[in-house]
Amino acid sequence: MPAQNRSPVTEEEAISLQLSLRRRCENRSPIDAGSIQIVAGADAAYTKTRIFGAMVCVSYPEIEIIAESVAEAPVSFPYIPGLFAFRELPVLEACWPGLGKKPDLVIVEGHGYAHPRRFGLASHLGVVLDVPTIGVAKKPLTGEVREPGMERGSVSEIIDGNDVIGMAVRTKQGARPVYVSRGFGTVLDLAVEIVLGLSRDHRMPEPLVLSDRLCRRKRAEWMARQQPS
Repeated sequence: MPAQNRSPVTEEEAISLQLSLRRRCENRSPIDAGSIQIVAGADAAYTKTRIFGAMVCVSYPEIEIIAESVAEAPVSFPYIPGLFAFRELPVLEACWPGLGKKPDLVIVEGHGYAHPRRFGLASHLGVVLDVPTIGVAKKPLTGEVREPGMERGSVSEIIDGNDVIGMAVRTKQGARPVYVSRGFGTVLDLAVEIVLGLSRDHRMPEPLVLSDRLCRRKRAEWMARQQPS
């Protein structure tokens, strides 16, 4: 079984796998901005025992829906900060075959390089699927960051030691910033450009807004089926 598809049993095994796989991000050439025509958003929602994943593909930059896919699975890994990928990877990977039209880039709700081991969910998913990825999170996980200006498009570096690991980005005037980092096969400047280009009426970029709605809807449908008739 390929290393990236192994399911770690312990926290130590999971960390070791992250450290091993992150080298693949360093060796991957970044995608050319001009080749990006389809972008997917990837997100997940939970109950206590189940996880529901969704991917929604849109045209770039028009943001017209092209394809969507959902999957569900039991929660199989505990919540441990920095190891979020091992909870969400299986169900997000299961969404991939259902996309008839594959995206050129995937935006993942979670971190990429802005991670204690520089290998968050966005990076890991990119390695597994061999597709360029960007991480967009609602909160920073590591490093120090100043609040960006209040105007849309304002940015502020996320710094860990001497390393710029991501960017706080104001995608909507007056709204809280999002925290953007490169994942697999991308660079930070392009990640910020794509996120701003796909952010319209919401704080999060539209592909993530759409995938969030879809996975939450599937969770609600599942929960309704569990109620006694």
